[in-house]
Amino acid sequence: MTDDLTTALLDIYGSKATARYGLSRINQLQHALQSGALAESRGESDEGVVAALLHDVGHMIHDLGEDPAREGVDDRHEARASAWLSRWFGEGVVGPIALHVAAKRWLCATDPAYFGTLSGDSVRSLARQGGPMSPAEAAAFEREPAFRGAVRLRLIDDLAKDPHATPPPFEHFLAAIDRARRQAG
Repeated sequence: MTDDLTTALLDIYGSKATARYGLSRINQLQHALQSGALAESRGESDEGVVAALLHDVGHMIHDLGEDPAREGVDDRHEARASAWLSRWFGEGVVGPIALHVAAKRWLCATDPAYFGTLSGDSVRSLARQGGPMSPAEAAAFEREPAFRGAVRLRLIDDLAKDPHATPPPFEHFLAAIDRARRQAG
């Protein structure tokens, strides 16, 4: 099925996602595909798989230049992605995406070992994103409807940076994208 969303996603992930993913040895496309494949292998719903696949699309749909993080700018990719995707998907996709940065902050605040697992990029961006949550922020975050999905997405995000992984191509996920869209309908 080819429609406006499918065409847009294939264009974004076929061209704009080929730039390097921050300081890691993979690009945005590889990160997205690994994220989607990990979510799928963990038995996530179609919405969870799509959230994992598309969680960083906000990095590719702005006009802030190629690497705003290097300039010290937080591109608020989670808000940008969730707003853009909300035209097509429901809360099961956009909720975890909107909160996956907050989930990193929550994990840093509630799991002392988590910070040590972060990539250099994630450590660098954490300060711009507000640092670890305060106890009050963590308690409020835990009340969010998408809290659990956001934490699962965050943990997948952290693992999806393997330069040797061979995930399926983007087209593999088109059926899940279509099903997740129908769930929002």
